[in-house]
Amino acid sequence: MTALAAATGGLADQLLGEPPLRWHPVARYGSVMRYVEQHVYADRRINGIAFTAIGTGLGISTGLVLRRAIGPALATVAATCMSVAGKMLDDEAVTMAGLLTAGDLPAARQRVRSLVGRNTDHLDEHEISRAVIESVAENCVDAVTSSLFWAAIGGAPAVLAHRAVNTLDAMVGHHDERYEHFGWASARLDDVVNYVPARLTALAVALVAPTRARTILNVIRRDAPHHPSPNGGVVEATFAASLGVQLGGINHYDDAIEDRGTVGDGPPPDVDTITAAVRLRRTATAMTVALLLALGALVQPLRRRSR
Repeated sequence: MTALAAATGGLADQLLGEPPLRWHPVARYGSVMRYVEQHVYADRRINGIAFTAIGTGLGISTGLVLRRAIGPALATVAATCMSVAGKMLDDEAVTMAGLLTAGDLPAARQRVRSLVGRNTDHLDEHEISRAVIESVAENCVDAVTSSLFWAAIGGAPAVLAHRAVNTLDAMVGHHDERYEHFGWASARLDDVVNYVPARLTALAVALVAPTRARTILNVIRRDAPHHPSPNGGVVEATFAASLGVQLGGINHYDDAIEDRGTVGDGPPPDVDTITAAVRLRRTATAMTVALLLALGALVQPLRRRSR
């Protein structure tokens, strides 16, 4: 039943999309945690651990209150719908594809900054397409399948805890002068909570593209370890192999140049690959939901016997 409620919440997101930013629960949570940061910040790991504990605890406690108020099933549906951002991710990618199709590179360079942290001033069509597809791949886990996984595992408290951790990582999990030590706990916890979902998503992609399953596995083994994220590398390699393109390479930031190595074999991606990546994101999510429902169906009889 929990897996079914999680699937229902994911479907609700795909149908309804995101509420206005000023009313979005995740945006409100971010504002609260910025306030907390002001009071606990020092660029030390112990302060970052405290910050992460407070933020994660707030997510869990909100889920518990919601579950008590409206019941476990409805709480899971509501919390999943609030946490998953699949429709927003798809809409942004489709908008980027439209700008590239129209040949409006200045607007595309400006817009893609909402998806990636790299310098976009001189990106061409292929580099913009790469940035969009890498964002779709990583956020397929961070903003969709991982939320569905935790919702199916532990209902509203678990999915809101995941969304809290993911938000904290986005806020402070950076290698820079301010957050090098303070953001360590949030970044590492985000790696932990997304570890299984990233690999479950890779399995889902392999199942929806069985003719490329061996290629996907080989590319993951060869290229994923070079990525700075233990989970981002897996899912980017999975998407690159499934789409038959090459991702990764050199990214320019304001104060640094990062060479992540190439991921996959094939030509550089283009605007058509963005559309294909959106379709892959949707089918991989649907397969992930099917896997979670199947797992729930297998576990349910065992729970009954244990009672």
